[in-house]
Amino acid sequence: MAKEEIKIGGTAPDFSLKDEKESVVHLSDFKGRWVVFYFYPKDNTPGCTIEAHAFTKFLKEFTKQNAVILGVSPDSCGSHVKFIGEQGLKIRLLSDPDHKVLETYGAWQLKENYGKKYWGVVRSTVLIDPEGRIAHLWKTVRADGHAEAVLEKLREFLRQEKLAQNQDDGL
Repeated sequence: MAKEEIKIGGTAPDFSLKDEKESVVHLSDFKGRWVVFYFYPKDNTPGCTIEAHAFTKFLKEFTKQNAVILGVSPDSCGSHVKFIGEQGLKIRLLSDPDHKVLETYGAWQLKENYGKKYWGVVRSTVLIDPEGRIAHLWKTVRADGHAEAVLEKLREFLRQEKLAQNQDDGL
């Protein structure tokens, strides 16, 4: 039986992963907040470092928008500790060594490079709304400029919410 693909408007599948401190993290821990759930291939590689630095740079802006950032890779918690320390990162990184959450969210895929096929992480991001629904998907992304694009999309959703609230209030 084929796995059901996640889609905009659908309920985001809950998960249970360890962060860099080996604390167990569940999506349900963030009910009532926006969640930027981004998937990346490997700690301390060029593209992943660019992306992690960008999310760290804009962390305060995301926090102001009631959003949390969670990065996910197959790397170990120990690798995440080293990556965070060496790069001065401020974001939370989750470890998915058996790829279960990566598979559930469609980020673990068959890839091809120079004619060689292999399984790996496709850099992608899921924006989850405060009710736990998938608000937006980026199925393949370039690291450079991606954090800014996610922040802008979040702000767009918040502007739409505010407009709808004002209309409901008769303003």
